[in-house]
Amino acid sequence: MPRSRKLVMVTNDDSVQSDGLLSLAKEVSRHAEVIIVAPEQPQSATAMSLTFHKPLRATKVRRGPFQCYAVSGTPGDCVMIGVNKLLPRRPDLVVSGINIGDNDTFQDVLASGTVAAALQSAIAGIPAIAFSMEVGDESLFALEYDQPDFSVASFIAGEIAGDVLEHGMPGGADVLNVNFPPGVRTSTEIRLTEVGRHKYTDKVLVRKDPRGRAYYWLFCERLSEFPSNSDARAVLTDRKVSISPMVLNMSGPVSDSLEHLRERVERKVKASGTRGRLRNK
Repeated sequence: MPRSRKLVMVTNDDSVQSDGLLSLAKEVSRHAEVIIVAPEQPQSATAMSLTFHKPLRATKVRRGPFQCYAVSGTPGDCVMIGVNKLLPRRPDLVVSGINIGDNDTFQDVLASGTVAAALQSAIAGIPAIAFSMEVGDESLFALEYDQPDFSVASFIAGEIAGDVLEHGMPGGADVLNVNFPPGVRTSTEIRLTEVGRHKYTDKVLVRKDPRGRAYYWLFCERLSEFPSNSDARAVLTDRKVSISPMVLNMSGPVSDSLEHLRERVERKVKASGTRGRLRNK
C-alpha cells in the first residue's frame, strides 16, 4: 500500500486572503499535501496571544486549489484549532507566512503573529518554519498599494520546507525563522544568522485631544547599523536571505550571583517572619 504524502499546515498573521499565504502554499504543495488554517482578519503583532474569553469559529473557504479554514482568532488559535480539530491527522510540518514585512531581531520576533504560529507549533512538538519578506513602507502603511511579488521568496521557501520534510529539522533547532530581502532573486545568497536583539529605537509621541487629555502614539525608528552576524544585518543591510535557528529554551544560567540573591532574599524573608512582621496563615 503506497505511503500517503506528508501533510503541511500553512498559516500566517496577514489573514487567509493574503497573497503571500497563497504563494507559499502553492510552492509547499510541490512537496506535500497542504491545508490552510489562517485568521479570517489580519492579526499582525498579536504575538502568542490565545483567545480564551470568547468562542471561535472556523469557516471553510477556497483559495485557488486549497481547502482553507478561516479562523476568527489569532495565529496561535489557528495552530491549536488546526492541529487538534480541523486537520485529518497531525501535520508533519507547520509553515507560517509569507509575512508582508520582515520579522528579524527580538523586537519583531516576540511581537510577530507569524513567528508566534511557528512557536506554538514547536511547543506542540511539530517542526515549524516562519517566513517573512521585507517590503517598503508604502506596502505596509499605504491605503492602496501594489502587492509585493512573492514568487521568488515563495519558491525558496518551498525548497526550505521540502528539505525539512525530507531530512528533518536541523539539529538543535525548534523553529527556523526565515527572512527575505526586498527584490530577492534565485541568485541571492542564503546566510545563516542569529536573531539580533533590536533594530529600532522606541519613540512615544504625546498629543492632546480636544478636551485637553493626553494620548500617545507608539512608533519606532530603524537603526542604521547591526551586528555582523545578525538577521537584521543580513536582510536590511546586505540584502541576503536570512535563516535563523530558534529554540524554545529561554532559561538563563543559574550563576553564583543568582544563588547569592536567593540566599539574601531568603534570609531577609525569614528574619521578617521571626520579628512578627509577617505571620503564616
